Order: sequence, then structure tokens, then C-alpha cells
Amino acid sequence: MTHRSSSNDRTALVVVAHHRADSLTAHTARRTADRLEAAGYRVDLLDLHAEGFDPRMTTADQPDWGDREKAYSDEARAHMRRVLDADVVVAVFPVYWQSVPALLKGWIDRVWNYGFAYGRSKPRLAGKRMLWLGLAGATADDPITEEMHALLETSLSEGIASYCGFSHSAVGLLTDAEERPQRVDAEGGLLVGDAVAGAEREAQYADFDRRAREAVEKFLAAEGVAA
Repeated sequence: MTHRSSSNDRTALVVVAHHRADSLTAHTARRTADRLEAAGYRVDLLDLHAEGFDPRMTTADQPDWGDREKAYSDEARAHMRRVLDADVVVAVFPVYWQSVPALLKGWIDRVWNYGFAYGRSKPRLAGKRMLWLGLAGATADDPITEEMHALLETSLSEGIASYCGFSHSAVGLLTDAEERPQRVDAEGGLLVGDAVAGAEREAQYADFDRRAREAVEKFLAAEGVAA
């Protein structure tokens, strides 16, 4: 668990879902935490893999539709408190199969549970704001990216955040996340280009960081928060 102090009472929970600490996903999560801190948030950085979170549903955390006051496992309740304490939640993850990786999906399944995140006439998470930052290997000009963004908005913003009472949710799709450009051809085949290296790769990283920063700033601006 990583906490960053701030003079502001607002708190942002930044959740990173990747198995490697040196990944572009982890790098983007750290940069996002810095951007939120600069905007006046106290940041709680949650690295699910580093903290050893188990995404597998357990008997203790299986929803009990007859008891919305069920006491879930200690691990799930600890994460519930971190979500409850946050004004803003930002999830940073690689896009797998036009969805979130199992690590993040399992966190939502176990923590955003019945009686806590949904299942009440007055949602406990009402009024919170959510940003989903998904890193995709597809190139920006690949037609699949528009479909991918729409699908993620439907499943994440509408299917999860809105359902749990969040006042605002947005998906920032960050394309060109791979060293080798990827796109799907007209027949559905995957075309993988040559690896980008040297100065070209550095320029690609800089452009990626710029787009990630703009996604965060756009999200904050939509909420009337000075960036």
C-alpha cells in the first residue's frame, strides 16, 4: 500500500493491474498518481500484484443474496475501505480481449460486492468518480480501436461504475502501447510490424505519456478540478 500526502482532503485510489513492476502499465499508473497529486489529491496507489491480491472468488466472498450485510473476508473488507475512502478511483490496466485482465476483474468481483458496491437503495459509492485507463497494443488508426473503446465504455462505465452509483465514469483508451505496431487487416488477420527502437521509440514513449496525461486532465476538467 502506497500513500502520498497532500494538503487537500480529496483522495484518489489508483489501482494498477499488471504482473510486472517495470511494465508500461505500472509506469502509467505512477505518472497518473503524480498527476493527481499535483491536482491536489492524496493518492493511495494500489498495486494488486505487488500486494498479493488473490483475484479468485472464495466461499467467504461469494455474494449472499439473502444477506446484504454479510461480513466478507478480511482481505475484501480492507479493499472495500480503500474504495470507500476515495473520491476518485482510477484503474490502469492492459486491455486483454477487449476487456480487463483477470487480476482487475477478480478485484471487482470480490471487492465491489453485493451489499457494498451495489444492492442498496442508497449506493455507498454514490457520487464517486471513475477513470479507466486501458493500454492497448492496437495502433491509433486501427478501426478496431473505436469498437474497443465503445465496448469498454459499455462494460466498465455503464455496466460497473454507473450500476454502482458513480456520478461520472470515463474510459481513456491508450493505443500504441507495444513496441511492435499491431493492427487487424480486412480479413481479420493480425499484422505485427517491426519493433520500434532508439530515438523513434523514445518519441513514441513521450507521445504515449502525453496522451495518458491528457486523458487524466480531461477527466479532471470534466469534474471541474483544476489540473
